[in-house]
Amino acid sequence: MDTAPTTALWGTRELASHFDAPVGYLAAASNGILPREAVAAMTADIQRCGRGQVAPSDYDPVVADTRALYAALVGVDVNHVALGAVTSSLVAMVAAGLPDGAEVLVGAEEFTSVVFPFVAGNRLKVRTVPLAELASAITASTDLVAFSLVQSATGEVVDTAAIREAAARHGALTLADLTQAAGVLPVAANDFDVTVCHAYKWLCTPRGVAFLTVSPDAAERLVPVNAGWYSADDPWANCYWPQQAPSLGARRFDTAPAWQAFVGARESLRLFAATDISAVWAHAVALADQLSAALDLPAQHRAVLSWPDPEHRQLARLTAAGVRASGPLGRLRVAFHVWNTEADVAAVLDALS
Repeated sequence: MDTAPTTALWGTRELASHFDAPVGYLAAASNGILPREAVAAMTADIQRCGRGQVAPSDYDPVVADTRALYAALVGVDVNHVALGAVTSSLVAMVAAGLPDGAEVLVGAEEFTSVVFPFVAGNRLKVRTVPLAELASAITASTDLVAFSLVQSATGEVVDTAAIREAAARHGALTLADLTQAAGVLPVAANDFDVTVCHAYKWLCTPRGVAFLTVSPDAAERLVPVNAGWYSADDPWANCYWPQQAPSLGARRFDTAPAWQAFVGARESLRLFAATDISAVWAHAVALADQLSAALDLPAQHRAVLSWPDPEHRQLARLTAAGVRASGPLGRLRVAFHVWNTEADVAAVLDALS
């Protein structure tokens, strides 16, 4: 399929028109909303399944389209994209490729899926520093620095330029989790050696659709610990041992896709691939800054606005008013996406007034 838009990229209004989002849904950082096209495609597919009208190979074009759309969204060659179900299993392949005693540098309060695979087995040395010190903490002893491009709990956008410069100077690999970035913030996966992304948040796919991008050099240092029949250029020639048709590209890191989830994901990614993501970011940041000004909070200039709410009293008031938000690490977190408007800002202010 041709994944490139045939006309000028959509703005936020065109993308927002595909979602039936209620006023007060400010939880994209927890879970995105499926667009109507994804719901319709999955419903039709499940009905076909109920009538015995599908075969496994029918999903091959769906999976191929989804992979290509994601590659276009994050700016990499499709041959550098692997498929998974969750980010932690993708990170585990990176961990498996590191030698015993290798140092992995992470920021404090990082999301655990980025950290736990390196802790498992007690083989690796995981060093934690304050997030603001991540770049300066990279040394010649650092084998890999792992971080979320946008921090899950606070929405803070990491200074990737400084991290990339320090990592290159010391010969360390970079692993960026794009889960809280792709779909709202323009990203270039080629800026990093490895990226992972679970697409059910800001890219609004069903849960169970995750992606890994890996540079050719970094790919040689990963171990496909989740390898199965789908880890091949031609999976149908790879079903029974000892027949093997392994991939020479990133597909050797694939796990078998959850077909129904990919049916929905293809529709979601089609919409985002046709959209100017920088416009989505500007839209979301403007609303978050409007709310921060109304609450006399420092402007954070990002799509997620968060502030201390240690006993979750404010979160409870929002919930009681029908506003969907979240409260990680004793904070109140509201996430503005393409479907949000000034009515959502007003809903928060009304609930907290």
